[in-house]
Amino acid sequence: MGMSNTIQQLSVFMENREGRLDEILKILSEAGVNIVALSLADTSEYGMLRMIVSDPHKGRAALKNEGITAMLTDVVALRVPHATGSLSKAMHQIVEGEVNIEYMYAFANGSDAAAVLKSDDPARVIDILKGSGFDVYSADEAYRANM
Repeated sequence: MGMSNTIQQLSVFMENREGRLDEILKILSEAGVNIVALSLADTSEYGMLRMIVSDPHKGRAALKNEGITAMLTDVVALRVPHATGSLSKAMHQIVEGEVNIEYMYAFANGSDAAAVLKSDDPARVIDILKGSGFDVYSADEAYRANM
């Protein structure tokens, strides 16, 4: 198996109340942590904020210092051309490799697009993608996208 290339996602399980997202974003901003990509899923009472940030460990520590529980999760940031069908082709390879994707969110990055993938076997996802001619962002690239 090749070099990993997983990146770390900063995740915050937060109560769904007015001002909570603003509070979390302000803490990260004041700590000098840039948000590269984010996803927010909610229910009536709680939300899950998932972010790719410039410094995941620094972001987690800043939130922890303010009493907010945050965790780091290994994910894969797939790089595909920003063109119709590119993501579909990559997902087909993962399905053929019989790996389950738990969730995904995407963002455009110039001529490329990226999809952040959570799987129970990220190293296998990377091997499948690279073996099929796709690329993944390194941590250094992912934490500094669009900067």
